[in-house]
Amino acid sequence: MLSDRELRKIADEYGTPVFLFDTEALKARVAAMKEILGEKVTLCYSIKANPFLIPAMTESLEKLEVCSPGELAICEALQVAPERIVYSGVNKMPDDIREAMDYQAGIFTAESVHQFEKVHAEAKRRGIVVPVLPRLNGGSQFGMSKEDLLWLIGHREEFPHCRIEGIHYFVGTQRKKLSEQREEMQMLRALFDEIEETFGVRLRKLEYGPGLPVPLFEKDDFSDTLAPLKEVADAIREMAEWSELTVEMGRFYVTECGYYLTKVWDEKTANGTNYALVDGGMNHVNYLGQIMGMKVPVIRHLKAEENEGAGETKNWALCGSLCTTADVLVRKAPFTDLAMGDVLVFTNIGAYSVTEGIHLFLSRTMPRILLREADGTVRIARDFTETHPINTVQFR
Repeated sequence: MLSDRELRKIADEYGTPVFLFDTEALKARVAAMKEILGEKVTLCYSIKANPFLIPAMTESLEKLEVCSPGELAICEALQVAPERIVYSGVNKMPDDIREAMDYQAGIFTAESVHQFEKVHAEAKRRGIVVPVLPRLNGGSQFGMSKEDLLWLIGHREEFPHCRIEGIHYFVGTQRKKLSEQREEMQMLRALFDEIEETFGVRLRKLEYGPGLPVPLFEKDDFSDTLAPLKEVADAIREMAEWSELTVEMGRFYVTECGYYLTKVWDEKTANGTNYALVDGGMNHVNYLGQIMGMKVPVIRHLKAEENEGAGETKNWALCGSLCTTADVLVRKAPFTDLAMGDVLVFTNIGAYSVTEGIHLFLSRTMPRILLREADGTVRIARDFTETHPINTVQFR
């Protein structure tokens, strides 16, 4: 965890609002996860969680899951080795498939029979054979039914340019009832056995996303954030004994390494409520499950040197810079001597907020993005970026 002194120095030097990602902490977490799971389990990073951490993650684990043509373009720009890419995504268009094959992505997933057929058609046009993982439906719009999956395997000889190597299975994220993961792991083992008994083919690969939970808010348990992985590690290691197992996650890797720094620029009291206005807002901060500031994330209060208070603690509503009543980061949280010029650091924000926020709303400037390396060096991954050109009519 970065010290208050270092965070304040970064805010003073680089301005606010900024996202700051600690790559040293991230790499240490991935290393700890590898130690828990053992050598037989391959780790995959779903880059939608935070594409700015791709360089750090390519140093730390084996595979990256790419879910859109834009994400593929990012990987190309960063020269990610194509064999490391799992090309996923719910709506692969023919052009997307062509681009991924041009890049020689390591393996494709298929969300439906129709999508499988599109992948096969492009591979046939090129005269190549591509490895594919049909995705099994887990109760949402994602993936194909078991019936469709079995149909594909039963008719695999009709698709000679697609080699079905295994199954992709992911239900969702922040899943706290870990008994559910154990049950689905048993289901997957039974399914692999059923396929072998029915069709005489033993699938080799399984890409599995357990959707493990991470703590985000003040009342959550932060005593051991790797505890969910430790609890199901025995079952995951057992899966790696009967399959070539890849465990895919995003949020569970990167949440802890992220900070969002925003400065208090105005404060007032109205109708009995103390309001602090910051230079960021809900267009940047988007914790899973946070609704209109009703849940309080862990926020560190960094006082400006010139702000000397009397030690008075008050409840404050933290609001952003957008002209909407929805721009409430926290409805009620206590701070001592909160004053203009102070910096508030939202922690555990390494996943999703950097890309999920409604950054184009009101044409506000997008935050800087900083990467802190192991030697303490801070690098600008993306500078402050104006959005008004994107929101300006451009007749052609």
